[in-house]
Amino acid sequence: MLSVRSTVSEEIQEIIIIGSGPAGYTAGLYAARAMLEPLMFGGYMSGGQLMLTSDIENFPGYPEGIGGPEMMVQLREQAERFGLTVEDKNVERVDFSERPFKIYVEGEEFLAKSVIISTGAEAIWLGAEGEEAQKGRGISVCATCDGAFFRNEEVMVIGGGDSAMEEATFLTRFADKVTIINRRDVFRASKVMYDRANANPKIEIIPHRQVTRWLSDEKGLTGAILEDPRDGSETEITVTGAFIAIGHKPITAFLDDQIDTDEEGYILHSEHTMTNVPGVFAAGDVVDTRYRQAVTAAGMGCQAAMDAEKWLEEHN
Repeated sequence: MLSVRSTVSEEIQEIIIIGSGPAGYTAGLYAARAMLEPLMFGGYMSGGQLMLTSDIENFPGYPEGIGGPEMMVQLREQAERFGLTVEDKNVERVDFSERPFKIYVEGEEFLAKSVIISTGAEAIWLGAEGEEAQKGRGISVCATCDGAFFRNEEVMVIGGGDSAMEEATFLTRFADKVTIINRRDVFRASKVMYDRANANPKIEIIPHRQVTRWLSDEKGLTGAILEDPRDGSETEITVTGAFIAIGHKPITAFLDDQIDTDEEGYILHSEHTMTNVPGVFAAGDVVDTRYRQAVTAAGMGCQAAMDAEKWLEEHN
């Protein structure tokens, strides 16, 4: 049975932020500067997906670039300086059926007048042998983030949908060659996206292939072993970069369908950044199915905090 932290009015938080990353920390910064004394549950992997990104060169204000973990530490420290309280714990479930909202965290119940959800979306990885060691060292899930690191090199993209075609086409700006592999000969990509990639002289599309093992040396990724699922035969491909584009999964299971989402689980906004539950807001990749960039997540975190502040003023 869950223990209750406190149910007296003095203990009700003005705002609780669930999830960290650029959206959560920016929301925390703005809420803290608005004197709302926000409480954040950042999760065990506080900082989100950027904790797996070795270098970030497209976030404003860092002319020399910055490591993903380093930037997340700085964002957190900045928000904490203004009064954000961060607990690196996972939210297990919520109850948005009435206000104050109930947030259940590792056996404790927290109460809040408003909530910002910024739990993000997890990229779906292959899980092939050797993958874990090469995440951020040659294997990426974001061509826009990391493509520029592979100038004049040969890279590969795994996937058969629009995202894979778009990533591959983008990578031709930097790489000498881009190989797209897909485990089937049927591609989910739209015809126009597929044709665009197929017509690009830098792109080679190879169907009936899947990665079974990543190859590397002390410097990083060197290639992969590809298997033909039809007969189990194997070939080796030499690449220094690989981009997995088989989809993302929003982190929304803990909401237990209390918030309106699309068919894939991404939260839907009802009014500005507010969800269908008044007083509950959402920001970042848990909402965004299009851009998925640190800077757009941070911008939406700012919006959510400002929307929550205005909503609290109207309803307190």
